[in-house]
Amino acid sequence: MYAYYTKLKEPEITPLKAAFLFLLCATWLLTGLIGHDPWKPDEAYSFGLIYHIIQNHDWIVPKLAGEPYMDKPPLYYWTAAILAKLFAPILPLHDGARLASGFYTGLTLLFVGFSGRELFGENRGWVATITLIGCLGMLVRTHEILTDNALIAGCAMMLYGYALSLRRAKLAGVFIGIGLGIGFMSKGFIAPMLFLLISLGLLLFRNWRTKPYFTTLGIALLCTLPWFTVWPYLLFRHSPELFIDWIWTRNIGRWFGFVHAGDFHEALYYLKALPWLAWPAAPLAVWTVWEARKRVWHEPEFQLLLTSFIIMFVLLSFVPDINDQNGLPMLLPLTLLATASLSTLRRGAANALDWFGIMTFALLMIALWWGWGGLLLDNNAKITHWFKDNQPGFTPEFHAIPFWIAVAVSVLWVVMVWRVGRSVRRSLINWASGVTLLWILTMTLWLPWLDAGKSYRHMVVDLKDSLPKRYNCIAGVRIGDNQRAMLEYFGDITPRLRSTRVCDLLLVQGNRIAKPIEDEIGWEKIWEGGRKGDQNERFRLYQRVKQ
Repeated sequence: MYAYYTKLKEPEITPLKAAFLFLLCATWLLTGLIGHDPWKPDEAYSFGLIYHIIQNHDWIVPKLAGEPYMDKPPLYYWTAAILAKLFAPILPLHDGARLASGFYTGLTLLFVGFSGRELFGENRGWVATITLIGCLGMLVRTHEILTDNALIAGCAMMLYGYALSLRRAKLAGVFIGIGLGIGFMSKGFIAPMLFLLISLGLLLFRNWRTKPYFTTLGIALLCTLPWFTVWPYLLFRHSPELFIDWIWTRNIGRWFGFVHAGDFHEALYYLKALPWLAWPAAPLAVWTVWEARKRVWHEPEFQLLLTSFIIMFVLLSFVPDINDQNGLPMLLPLTLLATASLSTLRRGAANALDWFGIMTFALLMIALWWGWGGLLLDNNAKITHWFKDNQPGFTPEFHAIPFWIAVAVSVLWVVMVWRVGRSVRRSLINWASGVTLLWILTMTLWLPWLDAGKSYRHMVVDLKDSLPKRYNCIAGVRIGDNQRAMLEYFGDITPRLRSTRVCDLLLVQGNRIAKPIEDEIGWEKIWEGGRKGDQNERFRLYQRVKQ
């Protein structure tokens, strides 16, 4: 499958170089998984679902603050709950739960490397993995408590299965089936739709209309059958109403409703977002396709990757709630196409990317150090005032261990950039190491500042301290999913929805200009607050006035 690329020899990846690349990937992967609270917007409600499993051992019905939340199947939540309990003696529950993202992202890196090696030769596995961790879209989302991390892991296994199918059909079917099952049990019907359309799309090419390929698809369907049946069956037995709510209201019916409404104003979102989400893989992938344009539709590796990307792009552009994390699967075929570019990438272009990366990350490193120093020393620079205005009430403190880690990593990066030997891989290694450098600096120097603005901990603690010593219950008005989850986790506060007539306390979520209810008969405001990093979102607590 990769005969053309084996003719273009590259320096071998020695065991020492492989150890260095493994260390780089592990550092990128593990940094940021622990050490901070669940952050708004996506981590908060996701952890709320995980926290319910930990507290109540309810493994069938996902619940948020005690109420069913049937948006997605619970595989990711199960994994996170197990890891949170396993590491509970040494880590807070939310940090242990975030390790699930590290687990699934590790699977993604592993199978992208396998795919690169299978498609383009022995030296391309590490290159594919390094290219993927260099993609800017992977950096933040893969370190958050998100079910999308399990989906992209499933898609990576599926792509590897397709790549393997022309050589080892039965084993390929097992990988496709497991990957499809993981994707389905993580985000519902996106993975099955991708499997169906990619499998049919590949049949347009003669290379894939073979008996081994059909064998692969048959085995994949058999292997994915348990994933498709066990949890849905248990959910149906538990509650047919919740089963219908999940399969139709929250998934299939919602998709049909979205298409029927015809509101496709965000359909071109990924066309605008991918250039930065997939940088630097995107331009390298374009170069690969252009360089191989005369044979691109005749070679199976290009048929697979281009078919997968086109189908992912079209399908994910027409789903409800288009956002960055939903588009992560598209980075997989783009990364693998970029991996192929190293055989034909001109040295001038590679050096330009290399120097662009070195200069960019050097300037950003200086900016991060300078901004942190200015905030700590409280100078009068404009950027310092901007940081203080965005986190009012935040008091910077010097922490020795994070500081010395940041110093060591900064020095090591400078030495590494100076010492890395010249090769076509240099630009990608330097880019990935630069991304890792900035991520480490952010998660050491800047983590307290970020956590102060993205966490609900201080707000909930302040609210809890303001509660009367005796009260019946708290009613909630306009309380969002993220906020309900964090109220339960940090304060053991569970506002009752639609209970304003029976509760003697009322918690209202709004903004600064929202009309207060002080003037309404029977209520008196006793507290008001919000997150330090959000000047608009406000919470108001009212107590019923005895008549």
